[in-house]
Amino acid sequence: MGSLPHPTTPAGRDGLAALLAHPERAVVGLDFDGTLAEIVPDPEQARAHPGAVPALAALAPHVASVAVVTGRPAGVAVRYGGFAGVPGLERLVVLGHYGAERWDAVTGTVQAAAPHPGVAAVRAELPGVLDRFGAWRGTWIEEKGRAVAVHTRRAEDPQAAFDALKGPLGDLAAHHGLVLEPGRMVLELRPPGMDKGVALEEYVRETGAGAVLYAGDDLGDLAAFAAVEKLRSDGTPGLLVCSGSTEVPELATRADLLVPGPEAVVTFLADLARTLR
Repeated sequence: MGSLPHPTTPAGRDGLAALLAHPERAVVGLDFDGTLAEIVPDPEQARAHPGAVPALAALAPHVASVAVVTGRPAGVAVRYGGFAGVPGLERLVVLGHYGAERWDAVTGTVQAAAPHPGVAAVRAELPGVLDRFGAWRGTWIEEKGRAVAVHTRRAEDPQAAFDALKGPLGDLAAHHGLVLEPGRMVLELRPPGMDKGVALEEYVRETGAGAVLYAGDDLGDLAAFAAVEKLRSDGTPGLLVCSGSTEVPELATRADLLVPGPEAVVTFLADLARTLR
């Protein structure tokens, strides 16, 4: 396998071997924040690692598809990733809002389902809910179109703010038919049935892939890991990669390969592309 790191599990080794044997039938799935882009205090300032687009442009022509699976709006991920109009990325798709939106490089357009009405209701009530927790200064709201997120990373005590808001925001989400999805110092309120696992599995089955790789870094990626595990049980080999191996132990313990963050993910993708030449 050249300079490629070795998966630590038999299933992971089988997944990588299947990808290397028939890359033209493989789907490479990737989270964006924390995987292709470093986590930053202000998510609007997040950008793909400088080596991400070159690595993906080198890899994509050798595989069936590269799919960026993200909770961000598809158009935002495309813009922050710098994915549009890049030679070599014609086989790239972005499954935004956990699959509710889809951008593909061939057409350069976004296809989207109708938004859930509960999101607008939560958006209107959320500032009032946060005002009742005035002690947690530094929390702020990220508008995600089909979802709303509350970040505590910039609060005086990020974990305390996260813990205090989790219950009230869970109640608010449930009242409007939404679900609360916790992440790394972020609490996202979004419609049920929207998760990376559903998006990834549907896309893998749509493409008829013979192997799948998925890399992620946060609790929201657990659903995608579960989807790959299900696909493996159904006979489709898969490789699970955890980016930032110490921050989310729930993900790390289920991964076949641990890498220390986006720079290492990009290096892995570039090495994979060179191996497939």
